[in-house]
Amino acid sequence: MADERTRYFRRLDRLRRSARRWSVVAGGLGGATAVLTPYAGLGLPDAAWAGVAGSAVALAAWRWIDLRALAAQPAPPALDPAEAAARSRARLVAAVERLPAGSGLLAEARRVRNRVALRGTTAGQQWARLDRASLTLAGMAPRLSGLAEPAVLEAAAADRSLRELAERTASVERALRLAPTDARSSLAEAHRMLTAQLESGVAAYERLVVAAAGYLAEDARPEPTHPAADRLTEATDLLHGVASALAELRAVDRPLRAPTL
Repeated sequence: MADERTRYFRRLDRLRRSARRWSVVAGGLGGATAVLTPYAGLGLPDAAWAGVAGSAVALAAWRWIDLRALAAQPAPPALDPAEAAARSRARLVAAVERLPAGSGLLAEARRVRNRVALRGTTAGQQWARLDRASLTLAGMAPRLSGLAEPAVLEAAAADRSLRELAERTASVERALRLAPTDARSSLAEAHRMLTAQLESGVAAYERLVVAAAGYLAEDARPEPTHPAADRLTEATDLLHGVASALAELRAVDRPLRAPTL
């Protein structure tokens, strides 16, 4: 989608072309009417020519009036290049999200971009661990319902908080490399505290993912024997019993024969 300034000049150009086109049409029809009416005399065709020519003249006049009114308005200011780039990026993201797998592709692209941005810092390792745990939990989330649903919501909030903490830790670490000697000690202490918080938070998140996997395992733990196998065993025993009963009935109904000499 174009910005306001671009749309303004496009509309101005369209009105200018339309005004010129209708002026040419009105001039041609007016000239033809002026020549043909005296030549062939007044009649029904002359009325049609005059009506079409008058309509063309009116349309041309309206187009010129609209063009002058629009040209009298000041053009919208030009967009800042950064804002224009942000709008273009937002339009591209919206177009990709409308694709069937667009949301997943964008999420993976953001994950890779953030991981690359933290490369070379101590927070980058924790970010990678958090990514693995988050992807694992995302695969289990659709089956974590009922009593486990609040834990999933809490995990999502913790994921956002830990990622923000990782970015803050990486920023402090980069500033520590540039800090003068007198300010290095305080930054180093702050970086140590942030790193400890990040490590403990990621470890707690991983424990939550392990607990969620245990919940799914217990919730779907199979029985020692499958119910279908039990039913098949019962049906087999029943058929054996029926077969034995039929064999006994045949033995009773069969007449006894006298022994032959």
